[in-house]
Amino acid sequence: MENRCIIVSGGVFGPAPERRPGDFIIACDRGYAYCGRLGLTPDLFIGDFDSYSGTVAPGVAVERLIPEKDDTDTGHAITYALSHGFRELVLVCALGGRLDHTLANVQNAANAAAQGASVTILDENSELTFLTHGTFRLKKRSGWALSVFSLSDTSTGVCLRGVKYELENAVLDNRFPLGVSNEFDAPEAEIAVGQGILLVMQTKK
Repeated sequence: MENRCIIVSGGVFGPAPERRPGDFIIACDRGYAYCGRLGLTPDLFIGDFDSYSGTVAPGVAVERLIPEKDDTDTGHAITYALSHGFRELVLVCALGGRLDHTLANVQNAANAAAQGASVTILDENSELTFLTHGTFRLKKRSGWALSVFSLSDTSTGVCLRGVKYELENAVLDNRFPLGVSNEFDAPEAEIAVGQGILLVMQTKK
C-alpha cells in the first residue's frame, strides 16, 4: 500500500481518518489549529499565515507562502504531495466556509486525479471521490444519496448500476447536473467512466 498524504485545510472543521503508519500530514494555515483538535501532529505546515497567527511547533517543517500567489494554500499542499510521490490524497476540513475556496479545492483535487492520484475529500456529511477512468464500487450507505458530476467538458462512457436511476454508456457534461441526487438500489453501486473527470459525491440526506 502506498503512503497516504492527509491534507488538513482551513474550511469548516470536520473529521479525519485515523492516522496509519506511513501517513504524511500537511496542515494548511488554519488547518494547523484543526490538527490539534483532531489529535494529528502535522509533518509540514504550508501557508501564508492569514488564517493562523499562532506558533508552529519546532518539530514541524514550515513552507511559508506569500499572500500574493496564484494558488491557495491547499493547492500548494496538493502540488507538494504529488511532487513528493504521494498518489493517495485525503483532504479534510476542505469544504464549507468560503465558497471560492471550496470550489478551488474541488478543482485542485480534480487536477490531481487527472494526474493519476486517488483523491478523496471528506467532511461530516459528504465524501467526494474523483474518477478519471475505469470502474468504482461503493457499498450502500443507509440514509445517503449518491450523485455524479462531470468536471471536464464531457465525461463519456458513464455507467451507473445498482442505483435507482441507472445510466449505460452515457455522456455527461459540465453544464447540466443529470447525475444529481440518485439513490442506492442494491447493496453495492457500480460507477464507471471511459474518459473525463467524474466527481462521485455521497451525501447524507
